Order: sequence, then C-alpha cells, then structure tokens
Amino acid sequence: MDLAEAAAHADELAQAGSERELAELRGRWDEELEAAARSSDFRERAKAFRAIGQFRWRAKEELLRRGLDDESPAARGSALLSIELMSRDHPSTVNGVRRLLHDLATADGNAAVRRLAVMSLKNGSPDRATIGLLEGMAQDDEADAQLRQAAAGVAQQLKRKQAAKRS
Repeated sequence: MDLAEAAAHADELAQAGSERELAELRGRWDEELEAAARSSDFRERAKAFRAIGQFRWRAKEELLRRGLDDESPAARGSALLSIELMSRDHPSTVNGVRRLLHDLATADGNAAVRRLAVMSLKNGSPDRATIGLLEGMAQDDEADAQLRQAAAGVAQQLKRKQAAKRS
C-alpha cells in the first residue's frame, strides 16, 4: 500500500467514524507523510498535502500552511483541497489561514488554485473582509468567468451564514 492508497483508506475510516482505526493508520504513516511533504518532487508533495485532509490530520495543519506557499500549483491545490475538506466541520482550519487564502484567491498565478482558495473560504466564519473581497472579485470584469462565479456563490453563502448568526 502506498501513501495515496493509505489516504483513501483513511478517508473511508473517517467517513465511517472509525476513530481508533484512523488513529492507528495515522501512526503507521506519520513518517512517510512527513517525508513526502518535504520531497523535492512536487508530485510527492502534492500527494502528501492531499493525504493530510483524507487522514483528517489536524496535527498536520501547520504542514498544510507550508503547502499553501509551495512553488508548485499542484501542491498548493492539494493543500487547498485538504483545507476545504478539514474545514467542513471545523471553520478554525480556514480561519487560521484566512490571510493566505485571500492572497491565493486574488494573486496566485494559477486559475485553478485561485478557484480552490475561493471555495475553501466558504467553510470559514462569515468575515466581513472576506465577503467584501469575494464580492469585488465577482464584479471584476477582467477576472476569469469561473472565478467570478465561484466568488459570487461563496460570498452569498457567507452572507447567509452571517444572517443566520444574527437571528
């Protein structure tokens, strides 16, 4: 079994609520995941960053932060996928890297990375600055149409969350 297969198995365990088995699997793959995240091969780093989310490995969130700064768009994208997955139940995952997500959403040179950053923001707390940023992106005629659409949708979701909190 390689890291990708172990991560897929971890995802199944997490979805099934098998916390003990998931913890054991994490223990067996800890060193290999760390080594892959530090690999000189961007494909190995991407695989490692993606695996963190599949393992639901909160203790590795700092490693994901480094993944957001990776030189490879594939690695940054994998880190974003993990952040989005882990933040579904824990908005603190997004809230802790919100500034980095803003930077990626507005300035990354890769359109897919920008869209993934926008999609990750939907799971955070409804922050006024984030909503304003997304609304500005949605109205930017020079931006990619898919990015504008994603930004508009996430801004609306965050506004609904904000309104629900007030009620």
